Amino acid sequence: MKRIYFDYNATTPVHAEVANFVKPFFHELFGNPSSLHWAGREIRGYYDKAKEQVAGLIKAEPHEIVFTSSGTEGDNHAIKGVAYAKRDQGKHIITSTIEHPGVLNVCKYLESKGYDVTYLPVDGNGQVHPEDVKRAIRKDTILITIMYANNETGTLLPVREIGEIARASDVLFHSDMVQAIGKIDIDVKALSVDLASFSGHKVYAPKGVGALYMREGLDIDNLIHGGHQEEGRRAGTENMIGIAAFGKACEIVGDEIEEENRRMEYLRKRLLEGILRKVDLVRFNGDPVNRLPNTINLSFEFVEAESLLIALDLNGIAVSSGSACSSGSTEPSHVLLAMDIPAELCQSAIRLSLGRGNTEEDVDYALSVIPGVVDRLRQMSPFYKK
Repeated sequence: MKRIYFDYNATTPVHAEVANFVKPFFHELFGNPSSLHWAGREIRGYYDKAKEQVAGLIKAEPHEIVFTSSGTEGDNHAIKGVAYAKRDQGKHIITSTIEHPGVLNVCKYLESKGYDVTYLPVDGNGQVHPEDVKRAIRKDTILITIMYANNETGTLLPVREIGEIARASDVLFHSDMVQAIGKIDIDVKALSVDLASFSGHKVYAPKGVGALYMREGLDIDNLIHGGHQEEGRRAGTENMIGIAAFGKACEIVGDEIEEENRRMEYLRKRLLEGILRKVDLVRFNGDPVNRLPNTINLSFEFVEAESLLIALDLNGIAVSSGSACSSGSTEPSHVLLAMDIPAELCQSAIRLSLGRGNTEEDVDYALSVIPGVVDRLRQMSPFYKK
């Protein structure tokens, strides 16, 4: 049976060149980069190079990169770090209703500790309006945290405009950019962000490594305390296998990004137009213009998303019914509900996210399978009338 992977927003396979590059780190390049002897010095250069590679992809300086274990750790470090460091100046945080759980659940935790959080609404396209951000700022506002690209819909949020508002208001700005890195050009300086979170396994590096961009001169509390690694900002022996892989992956993705974006746009358009042409009663979710080049979110009326996911899986097609971090939950997507999409359509939504391994043949195979699967599932619905 043919196997098609359309869930690249959940995770990506490790790039073959990356996998080959890190093989020596399992054996001969085993040293601790914080050690002063030959084994540590030998590997320290790879650590410094990885910082340059990650920084280069997001237009930052190498010393502004803090390696983490994940995007979620980066979110926690940024939000809690600002909250604790600035608590004497205020306890008000601004975020949106469509953030990743790595942001939303941190904000909910801080609310339990006496912080006040404003959750900004979004419109039907999943967009936060900059004027809403501006109106929400108060004298005690210490942080704005708004994602760059939504993981479920692919909608790109107006981070540049929000960054300008934050800078003018002297409020720190953090953005979860986990889904944006490698898919679109990122310039953290031009976007006026103070902090930004990234994850390696979204850009063909292994799971278990990420990065936090921390603007030069910024002083926030640490999330992890211990040794003096990461210039005293994040304790713990460096994960050199992950770090070296993340750096290499960023270098490769950066070299390919323009060409790959054009290819993703083409494949996404072919897949989307094919589904809309062959299947009726389908709703497109997200911003039709300001979006990632690889992501489609669709609601199939009179079909339960979980049933559709399973049926497609039986045909070798891997898709998602939402965020991988929310799998196992029976609740409708909080992102789609925030967009004022009816609950029944939220529960009939699937996400198809493409990546570098996908081809036209994959798209055509999916288009040959999806219409029949949807029709069979609808025939079982007591509410569907063709």
